[in-house]
Amino acid sequence: MQFEVWAPTARDRVTLRRADAADHPMTRDPLREGWWTADAPAADGTRYGFALDDGPVLPDPRSRRQPDGPDGLSAVVDPASYEWSTPWHGRPLPGAVLYELHVGTFTDEGTLDAAAAQLAPLAALGITHIELMPVCPFPGTHGWGYEGVSLWAVHEPYGGPAALKRFVDTAHGLGLGVVLDVVHNHLGPSGNYLPLFGPYFTDTHHTPWGSAVNLDAPGSDEVRAYLLGSALAWLRDYRLDGLRLDAVHALADTRALTFLEELSTAVDALSAELGRPLFLIAESDLNDPRTTTPRPAGGLGLHAQWNDDFHHALHTALTGESQGYYADFAARPVAALAKTLTRAFFHDGTYSSFRGRTHGRPVEPGRTPAHRFLGYAQTHDQIGNRALGDRLSATLSPGLLACAATLVLTGPFTPMLFMGEEWGARTPWQFFTDHQDPELAEAVRSGRRREFAAHGWAAESIPDPQDPATRDRSCLDRTEAAREPHARLLAWHRDLIALRHSHPDLSDPDLATVKVAYDEGARWLAYRRGDLRIALNLSARPAEIPLGGRSGQVLVAWEPVEAPGPDGVLRLPPESCAVLAGG
Repeated sequence: MQFEVWAPTARDRVTLRRADAADHPMTRDPLREGWWTADAPAADGTRYGFALDDGPVLPDPRSRRQPDGPDGLSAVVDPASYEWSTPWHGRPLPGAVLYELHVGTFTDEGTLDAAAAQLAPLAALGITHIELMPVCPFPGTHGWGYEGVSLWAVHEPYGGPAALKRFVDTAHGLGLGVVLDVVHNHLGPSGNYLPLFGPYFTDTHHTPWGSAVNLDAPGSDEVRAYLLGSALAWLRDYRLDGLRLDAVHALADTRALTFLEELSTAVDALSAELGRPLFLIAESDLNDPRTTTPRPAGGLGLHAQWNDDFHHALHTALTGESQGYYADFAARPVAALAKTLTRAFFHDGTYSSFRGRTHGRPVEPGRTPAHRFLGYAQTHDQIGNRALGDRLSATLSPGLLACAATLVLTGPFTPMLFMGEEWGARTPWQFFTDHQDPELAEAVRSGRRREFAAHGWAAESIPDPQDPATRDRSCLDRTEAAREPHARLLAWHRDLIALRHSHPDLSDPDLATVKVAYDEGARWLAYRRGDLRIALNLSARPAEIPLGGRSGQVLVAWEPVEAPGPDGVLRLPPESCAVLAGG
């Protein structure tokens, strides 16, 4: 087997060291600057590492498996050792309903195999794609996954690479696509050995995590190839259907051909080669439609992006919160919600008081398909980055939770749910870590408490990220789903998803066809999607909503309602919603 490593920092030698055999000196590759190679016997599971000059043995930057965690030796993985059982031709993003899932808290066991055993109910619910939060190795056992360090490997406590393949195989057998959240903008501070091998990071730019990943300084060709190779390996070797790209606005890249364009080009080429759809979903804070504009039209060519503006408008309309970045949305929340339903972005060149400047760029409704934006009421960020990790269900009535589901699942965007949202889970989802370095653990603990103390929280009320109980509290309690009001909310989600799949109007990608009416003071909102009309009353009082037209038929309603009479007025009970056909 040929071993290779890019290690331009090595002065004189690089040594391949296997755990069960003698060392193998590596030789410089004459055709690739900075690369070292060696041929040595190896099989699936062989442990190995690289020693640079007189330094310690380090894990392979392209390691496919870290059996003993980020600090241990790497292990060879034979891609042919897994026999796929499900033929899979892919599932595209248009028409999708996504479900964000964290492996470590989706079940008490916190493994990929345990998660796979719980996928059948999601398929029955009408979910089309599972979006896994990051699975790359990180320190300890439990964490969110955004401090991964081996971008080609799978966290061993989750089950390692074989378990991810079993998960994907099971999902595909149920008709579910799988999307993986990947982090290219930074790596974890603990267990990150890449700087010892080469210029993977640069001080040319600085980020909230320190030195930037090197996308444009000397040596960046190989760094970009490293990230591209990792992304394509997930899609090809694990048969994934798409990738969610974390915080692409934090990628510091001044080159004419940006890394994101290069990545989207490579993914489109791989899709054509494999004969199945593949897609990239960006998390971006830029409010720039060029993120998802096709490359021939001057865009980056990513296939979709999260739409936080829709979330913020919805959140303020439901909760009345107005702190931080919610302030501009909270001034007239129902109007903000109406704008996002028709224009995608609220900040599209408007002034952002949170940023102290204008922000965003307008979306051209007739040019940008609505399915390129993901719409959601809750995500891991919007729950877990709150002081107590409280979900909407902690404070909202079942009726308002039903309204949130209605807006997400009948709105124009590709809908996404966060695990447990479908039954209004009451378990929090809190920030937790398992850093093995005591100093780093204390820095994370004290830093989080300082952050929220600045907003008036008592330090002792903030959950300790390092306390195992914080993770345990965040695990789903599936017994809730059989009890009221959770069972009713679950049935409501099932009905709405069935409507979305059966009524093409709800998947119409043309934002220009979405017509919205609302009353800010009375707190009601109604919108038209083709032949369907969706009405919501967010108020604690009954609402009379003038829908006009002929009477129409009530398809689903949270509370019993009559179709509008000759006056065209729909009378909705407090905190309720309905979907009607005709009219």
